[in-house]
Amino acid sequence: MDIRHNSPAVDVVSHNFSVLVVDDDASIRKMIMAALRRDQPAYTFLEAPNGRDALDLMRSEHPDVVVLDLMMPIVSGWDVLRERSEDPNLREIPVIVVSANREPAVADAVNAGICAFLPKPFDIGALSALVRSCIPPDHETLAAD
Repeated sequence: MDIRHNSPAVDVVSHNFSVLVVDDDASIRKMIMAALRRDQPAYTFLEAPNGRDALDLMRSEHPDVVVLDLMMPIVSGWDVLRERSEDPNLREIPVIVVSANREPAVADAVNAGICAFLPKPFDIGALSALVRSCIPPDHETLAAD
């Protein structure tokens, strides 16, 4: 499995940590949320079926981590990443790209500031570990071991 990652690991302390799950397939969004909820019941979830809704939620709710598909209608994940990089209020939100797209541009996205890339199909345990590890080290409700 090819997992690319750019963030030091920290452990989640019990609190309402928010995860925005962005995928145009509702069944994938539900599966991701159910699996992460089993791992960390304290997580709260936001979901978006496209990039436009994701950007709106990122601006209004400022989630702790975003799990983002790249290939979506209306506004793609690529567009979300581009807009995120241009907006100082969004730039600090960690993003995990989960996509079947394995083109070299994905590696460039990792190098350009996303927290991690996990190719589809993916192991839910790997995603759960990446979500935990992408929590910003200076997050006030987190503690390093």
